[in-house]
Amino acid sequence: MSRSAEFIVTASIPEVRQAVATARVNGCTIGCVPTMGALHAGHMSLVEECRKRTDYVVATIFVNPSQFAPQEDLTKYPRPLERDLQLCREAGVNLVFVPEVPALYPPGFQSWVTVEEVTKPLEGLFRATHFRGVATIVLKLFNIVQPDVLCFGAKDYQQQTMIRRMVRDLDLPVEIVVCPTVREPDGLAMSSRNVYLSSQERASALALSRALQLGQDRLEAGERDLSRLVAEMRSVLTVHPKITVDYVSLSDPDTLIELTEPQAEMVALIAARVGPTRLIDNRVLRISM
Repeated sequence: MSRSAEFIVTASIPEVRQAVATARVNGCTIGCVPTMGALHAGHMSLVEECRKRTDYVVATIFVNPSQFAPQEDLTKYPRPLERDLQLCREAGVNLVFVPEVPALYPPGFQSWVTVEEVTKPLEGLFRATHFRGVATIVLKLFNIVQPDVLCFGAKDYQQQTMIRRMVRDLDLPVEIVVCPTVREPDGLAMSSRNVYLSSQERASALALSRALQLGQDRLEAGERDLSRLVAEMRSVLTVHPKITVDYVSLSDPDTLIELTEPQAEMVALIAARVGPTRLIDNRVLRISM
């Protein structure tokens, strides 16, 4: 099908629906990349994948208040909108949806989406209402854009696991594409929150990817005691005084239940504060059984 060359920026839900409907009439398939802005190369890799798979790409930029706890960084979360729009234009996005909060959470809003078991461990222990906010906004964006394909990054492992579960459980007619984590040359996973890090903190933050690499290396060397392996990974982090560990876990990649015995595929997940900035990272680990 022919790819549209237009570039639309709108805060209007009816305008999004009209533009998408017109694209469909013209024979286009629809892709969507939901973001909170402060775009970086990781986001752009999602756009690139979406362009490969669909004819008309919608990016959403919305700092979702319902996924922030009161003590988290909602008010200071970076919002470089003009730069984000330029990146979207250059990447070939067709439409950028930039809604205001009242459009998505009108007065009296009280309908929430909850995905149960997969959201309870890990982030669920530290951010009690986070995934309710994520699931609700993703479903709302799906209902507004009605894409054929939704692209998410693998860095937010529990998030994309929850979204895939929601799509299956609710029979949503969309393909979820999970794209690899994009890293800086030194291994740091790209994140909009990296801008908060001082130069010293950024150097300390490299411990997250080193701990994940250690997990893979130790498994390849024959380590099968998971509690000992987790302790070794944690020690890579705690040697840095600027790092406070929330969790280090080796979990089942589908259920996210923490494992006590090794299996052929596991996911190592880390959350830690580097100075005041909370970062997450993960890596899928595979061994021969």
